[in-house]
Amino acid sequence: MKIELRLYASLAAFMPEQTGGKSLTMEVSDGTTIRDLLQQLKVPKKEIKVIFLNGIHADDGDILKEGDRVGIFPAVAGG
Repeated sequence: MKIELRLYASLAAFMPEQTGGKSLTMEVSDGTTIRDLLQQLKVPKKEIKVIFLNGIHADDGDILKEGDRVGIFPAVAGG
């Protein structure tokens, strides 16, 4: 099944080079979780602050479905 992944800000560095740091459409197996996806891309869990699944706050244990859109954000500091 296909899903769309976006890694924002500093996490974009973990996207495959051919994406240019933008969104990536990926083929994943049934039963794949967001955690599985992030492990596949070698995104360190400690770098992740917020996960959205189809625009709604999600957990890394959520199971993905065909057509899902996943957005991952790091902690952001400012002043």
